Amino acid sequence: MGYPKERKEAVLKKMLPPNNRPIPVIAREEGISEATLYNWRKAARAEGRLLPDGDSTPAGWSSADKFAAVLETAALNEQELAEYCRERGLYPAQIQQWREACAQANDWDRSQNKRLQEARRSDEKRIRKLEKELRHKEKALAETAALLVLSKKLGGDLGGRGKMTSGPDRKEILELVDEAEQSGARRSRIAEWLGLHARTLRRWRKAEEEGRADRRPTAERPRPVNALSEEEREVVLELCNQPEYAHLPPSQIVPRLADEGIYLASESTFYRILREAGQATHRGRAQPSQKPVQPQPCRATGPNQVWSWDITYLAAAIRGTFYRLYMVEDIFSRKIVGWEIHEQESAAHASTLISKACLREGIQSGDLILHADNGGPMKGAAMLATLQRLGVVPSFSRPSVSDDNPYSEALFRTLKYVPNYPDKPFESLEAAREWVHVFVAWYNEDHRHSAIGFVTPAQRHRGEDADILVTRKAVYEQAKARHPERWSGMTRDWSRKEVVWLNPARDDDPHEEPGNRALAA
Repeated sequence: MGYPKERKEAVLKKMLPPNNRPIPVIAREEGISEATLYNWRKAARAEGRLLPDGDSTPAGWSSADKFAAVLETAALNEQELAEYCRERGLYPAQIQQWREACAQANDWDRSQNKRLQEARRSDEKRIRKLEKELRHKEKALAETAALLVLSKKLGGDLGGRGKMTSGPDRKEILELVDEAEQSGARRSRIAEWLGLHARTLRRWRKAEEEGRADRRPTAERPRPVNALSEEEREVVLELCNQPEYAHLPPSQIVPRLADEGIYLASESTFYRILREAGQATHRGRAQPSQKPVQPQPCRATGPNQVWSWDITYLAAAIRGTFYRLYMVEDIFSRKIVGWEIHEQESAAHASTLISKACLREGIQSGDLILHADNGGPMKGAAMLATLQRLGVVPSFSRPSVSDDNPYSEALFRTLKYVPNYPDKPFESLEAAREWVHVFVAWYNEDHRHSAIGFVTPAQRHRGEDADILVTRKAVYEQAKARHPERWSGMTRDWSRKEVVWLNPARDDDPHEEPGNRALAA
């Protein structure tokens, strides 16, 4: 037997606003199964009646309920709309908002499609860019592999500038070049790898195609018109060996002959003739001149590998007197790892400072190189004994060469040119120590050092600089993505400087590793 119609209507009213009772609650109150209640609501909705899903507030109504409310109120005037809203717990503004949402549904769909198309185009552009980068990397990898194979097959006696290459060697080199090009290497890179110019390879190729051989070995080279004759060379040798000039070098002989109105040849020609005759051997007690010895390069790839230290003067209150500031700096991180101020220079003070710095930094035997100049405290017996005990390798500048210790010099310049450096001399040793203590804390923890990517020395010493620089690079890339028209090229290079050199080898020496001499503080 079915339920009475009156009871069914009473139950449906509980589902209507402003009650909006959930079906599970009504089922418990009325003792009617939930399935029956859901069927009643479904049938009422089919008749066009507005029955929300049971949320107590209109904000929880389904889209279908909101659309039904818009349809029911479409033909109502203001008075009827107000009555409708009060009966269902709504506000006229909500009905208006739902009506506008329905009107904008098609526009939203079009804007959504537009956004999807833009996203798809952006993805396609990014995919093309990644594919292009991948092709470049594949080409670079193939080129590197081809050059490595070329270097193994080439050996050490082929190629290179400044020497004549025989015909068979040229043929072998050209065959290797063809093989490397087929493997993906560019001719310019091959020529650079061989130590040749690309035009040289083209000239060899053209000569081979035309069947022309190198005529330089058999070429007739006429004697230069400005060369001395054999008779004139004999006169020079005979003159140099006369008793009057036997004890004199050409630098003395040539001016003496000029004073007598005689000119035979230049000073350099005299030296060349004597050298070719085997008579240019060094004479006398003086040591022969030698090429200046370059300092030993020191390479640091991390903190506590190479330290540099020196002493600078701080003016005291009494005219002509100074305090001595001992300062030790790690060249990789630029962190000040030790400092002290005394009234005199002493190897004992220096050895105590180095011992404390090594203890504070946990230096193990053989891990550290300590560079200094040739001053007395740096090479004193107490200092050298301390370094030997600690297992620290000493390194010294060349005599009278101030720029062999550039990191300490740059640090002292920063110290004495900071804006808060005292205008007047320090009143006491304690005042000097107090000021330097504040400076060291600022320099290590707050000063953004230009030579290490504008991070603080302490951050680089602790290894925090890598993440900081990566974050900076990301910030710049995001800024470029927002306004690409403001960037004419790549963003700023925030890459980490992995290697630091002290007294690097000369860049023009092919047998030594190049280094960076930039020491800006």
